[in-house]
Order: sequence, then structure tokens, then C-alpha cells
Amino acid sequence: MAEYRKEGTYEKPIVTMNGIAMLLGLLALIVVEVFAIVAIRNPVVILAIALAIVFVALGFFMLQPNQAAVITLFGAYLGTERSPGLRWTLPWNARRRVSVRARNHSVETLKVNDKRGNPVEIAAVVVWRVEDTAQALFDVEDFEQFVHVQSESGLRHVATHYDYDEGEQQESHVVTLRGGADTVAEALRDELQARVQQAGVKVEETKLTHLAYAPEIAGAMLRRQQAEAVIAARVKIVHGAVSMVEMALKSLSDKNVVELDDERRAAMVSNLMVVLCSERDTQPVVNTGTLYT
Repeated sequence: MAEYRKEGTYEKPIVTMNGIAMLLGLLALIVVEVFAIVAIRNPVVILAIALAIVFVALGFFMLQPNQAAVITLFGAYLGTERSPGLRWTLPWNARRRVSVRARNHSVETLKVNDKRGNPVEIAAVVVWRVEDTAQALFDVEDFEQFVHVQSESGLRHVATHYDYDEGEQQESHVVTLRGGADTVAEALRDELQARVQQAGVKVEETKLTHLAYAPEIAGAMLRRQQAEAVIAARVKIVHGAVSMVEMALKSLSDKNVVELDDERRAAMVSNLMVVLCSERDTQPVVNTGTLYT
């Protein structure tokens, strides 16, 4: 980066004249020209004033808010004017307008491999603006195309550093594309800023707009996610059922409602677990005998 800054072209301010004042001067020259034609009638004076009018008229240019003009003289960079309104500079100074407003670039959906090698589809939007007009015009061929290409390349590079989601053996605090979208977007912004720095561009914000498994594995991954959800739900159900059975047995024992031996206790636990963990409503069975007959 240090070597580049020695070779690059960087923005510097330039002083241009107020266009309104020069416009008044131009009107005064026109009045003088009319007077010279009517009263003086000297061809030399008339020609000189006409040349002065053309000289002044060719130096006007106008800037809107958040717009800059890069001034060059025979290819040499003189400076950048950022003051909005009507301005005036020497007619032979070339003026090129550059917008410094915020711009949106939508990175179309890309198919990339995540950290585990799974093909995923990802897209993003990048908010950027020109910060250094000299770098934007003179250090790269086309700064808009440069940002577009680097945005796609940066998104591909960042996506390969994260898993799509948490795996079975993965720690829950690990950042993933699906669970850590804000962190991934921030990493993408830093990555793009480093890539487009030489174009005088500032990346203000990045956001992921699309994230999904590639179609060829989407079905299998959906079934895996459904299985994981079912297993997680079952774990909670069993944990709750065990707690309820433990509470019921303890309550029966403390209140001396019934005395249960080990076999009857086991039978009661089995029945309660069936009732609490069953997916459907259980049908009671009336037992007219005993567990021993």
C-alpha cells in the first residue's frame, strides 16, 4: 500500500472564479460591444471586444450539489473543484464532471462454495461513493466497472471463509453465512474497501440480499435441517417428560398416596413416558387385574 501511494494521483483543490461575477462581466462586455459597433465603429476595437466575449463565455461550467469537476490542462491534472453553482475557469482548462453521490450496486446471485465445500447461492448490494476524484479518473481505466468487478470477486472470496450454517459437530458461537449475516456483511465491506481503495472509492455499506443452498443440494439440505429440528424437539420433549415423571413420583411418595414397589414404579414410569412423549392422543386401557396375574 505504501508503494502505491507514492505512484498514485491524489485529489487536490483548485481555485476557480465565481461564475455569477464573470457572468456580469460578460454582460458588461456585450454592452460595450454594442456601444463600439454603434458609436466607435473601429474594427480593431470591435474585434478585440468580441474575442474577449468569446474568451469569457467559454470558461463557464456548472456544478450541482455532490458533484465535482476535475480540471486538467493539456493532460496535466490541476485540481478538483467541489463548490456547487456557476463557476468559471480558463477556457483551455478541460473540465470533467464526476458525481460523488452515494451509489448502489447490486451483485447478482453467484454460485460459490462455502467453507465446507457446499455449493450455495449468494447475492449482495454495495453502497459506495467516489471519495478521491483524481484516483477514480486517473488510477483506473473505468472506476464504475472496477467497483462492479471487485464487488463480485470480493463476495466470492468472503463467502468461502464461512459455513452456510452450523454443522452437527460445530460450535454454536462460530459465525456462519445464515446466522451471522451482519458479521459477514461487515467483513465484505472491509474486503471491498481494501480492493477498491486504489480507485478512490469508499464503500459505505454492504448487505446480503440472497442466501440459499444451490438447487442440486437444496432438497437434501432441507431434509437434514428438518431432521435436526425433529431431533431437537424430541430432546426437549423427553427432557420435559422425565422431569414431569420425576415430579409425579416424588409427589406420590411424599403424600403417601400409594406405595409402589420397583416393578410397579417401572410400569408407571413407562406409561407416563408413553403418554407424555406420544405424538398422538393415547387411549386409556382399563386393567382389571394386577401386574402379577
